[in-house]
Amino acid sequence: MSQAGSSRHRVVVVGGGFGGLSAVKALRRADVDVTVIDRVNHHLFQPLLYQMATGILSEGDIAPPLREILHRQRNVDVMLGEVTGVDAGAREVTVDTVGQRSVVGYDSLILAAGSRQSYFGHDEFAVDAPGMKTIDDALEVRGRIFGAFEMAEVTADPAAREAWLTFVVVGAGPTGMEMAGQIAELSRRSLHDNFRGIDPAKARVVLLDGLPRALGPFPESLADRAVKDLTSKGVEIHLGVMVTGVDAEGVDTNADRPTLRRIPARTKIWAAGVAAAPLGQIAAAATGAGTDRAGRVQVQPDCTIAGHPEIFVVGDLMSLDKLPGVAEVAMQSARHAAATIGRRLRGDSTERPFRYRDLGTMATISRFRAVATAGPLRLSGFPGWLAWLFVHLMFLTGFKNRAAVLFNWLIAFIGHGRPQRAITSQQVFARVSLTANPAGASASLHQQAS
Repeated sequence: MSQAGSSRHRVVVVGGGFGGLSAVKALRRADVDVTVIDRVNHHLFQPLLYQMATGILSEGDIAPPLREILHRQRNVDVMLGEVTGVDAGAREVTVDTVGQRSVVGYDSLILAAGSRQSYFGHDEFAVDAPGMKTIDDALEVRGRIFGAFEMAEVTADPAAREAWLTFVVVGAGPTGMEMAGQIAELSRRSLHDNFRGIDPAKARVVLLDGLPRALGPFPESLADRAVKDLTSKGVEIHLGVMVTGVDAEGVDTNADRPTLRRIPARTKIWAAGVAAAPLGQIAAAATGAGTDRAGRVQVQPDCTIAGHPEIFVVGDLMSLDKLPGVAEVAMQSARHAAATIGRRLRGDSTERPFRYRDLGTMATISRFRAVATAGPLRLSGFPGWLAWLFVHLMFLTGFKNRAAVLFNWLIAFIGHGRPQRAITSQQVFARVSLTANPAGASASLHQQAS
C-alpha cells in the first residue's frame, strides 16, 4: 500500500467512476502512490441504473466496492470523502468525510468527479421528480414506481387512481427512452396478474422533451425507429413540449393541448439534463480556469488546466472540443492523463493533445429492441439489442457482477419476473423528508396519498 511518508510521486484521483477508475488502473505499474477519493464507497455502472430503478438489477449488481476492485493494486489507497477545496499553490485538496476534515497532498491531481442532474435552474423540481444519477436516486425512483401501483390498488377514487397509474419521464435522451420503455414493459408484462383491483397494463407512460426530436446523439433514422418501437409499447411521446412546473400531483407544460398542459401524475422521473459536479467550480476558482454553461472546466488540449500542468480534468467535468458526456470520453481522457504522468516521470515533458476515438453509442428501448451506432454501422431491433447486451456485459466490472446481471436479465427478459421489487417508505420519500426536515423524518405511503 502507499505510505504517507513515501517520497514517490503522489497522484490524487478524485472520483471512482469510469474516468477515475480508468486512470487508477492505467497507473498500476507506474512508480507512483495513488490516492482515490470518492464521496461514496463504490464504482457505479451508471448506464444500467435505470434497470435498478425498474426492479431488474440490485445495487450490488452494478456498484461493486472500490476497495474490492482495487485490492490487488498495491500502490493505491482508497479514501471515503468529498473534496471541498483545492489549494493549487500548496498542491493540496481538502476532504470532508462525514464532518471530519482531512488534507491530502499531491504532485499530480486528476479530477474525475463526473456530473450531476441538471434541472435548468429549477432545482425545486427535484423534490417531486428525482433524477437518475446515483444509487440513492434509483432506489427512490424504484420505490415510487412500485409504490404507485400499490397505492392505485387501494385507492377508490378513479381520478386519484389514474394519477397513481400515470408515469411521466422528462427527457427523451437515452436514459429517458430506456426508463420509459422499462416502465411500459413492467406494467404490461411483468406485473400481469399481480393485482386484483387494478390492471397494471392500463398504466399511462408519458415521455416529454423540449427538443424537436428524441435521441439527439443518434442518426435521425435510428432515433425515428426508436420512437416507433417505444410508441408500439404504449408509451406516449411528446416532443417540443417543455416542462414548466412540477409538484406532488402532476406536471405542467407549455403545450397547446389542454390535456398536455397539465398532466396529473404521482410519479415523475427527470432525465432531461446534466451539469458538472460542484468540484468543477471549486477547481476553477482555485486555478482561475473558465467554465462553460454546464459548469465544466475549460482545459488545454492535453486535459490540463492552463498554468497548472499538474492538474488534469477528465470526463464529464472537462470542457474540451464539445466532447459528449459519455463513459468512453471519461475512460479515454483518464487514460491519457495517466499516460502523461507516466511519460513525465520518465523525463518526457512533451505536451500531447488528447484524441478521442468514438466507439459508438447505443440505447435499449425495451425487451429485444435497441438502437446502436458505431462508425458507419447502424443496428436496430433485435440485432441492436444483442450488441447492447454484449457491450454492457463486457464493460461491467468483475466476473461476479457479470454473472449476476446475466442471471437477472434471463429472469426479466426471457421470463416475466422483476427480482428486485422490495421498497421502503424511507427510499420513496427520502428526498421529500430531507428537504422538509433536515433531521431526516420520513413519511409513509398513506401520508403521501392523503
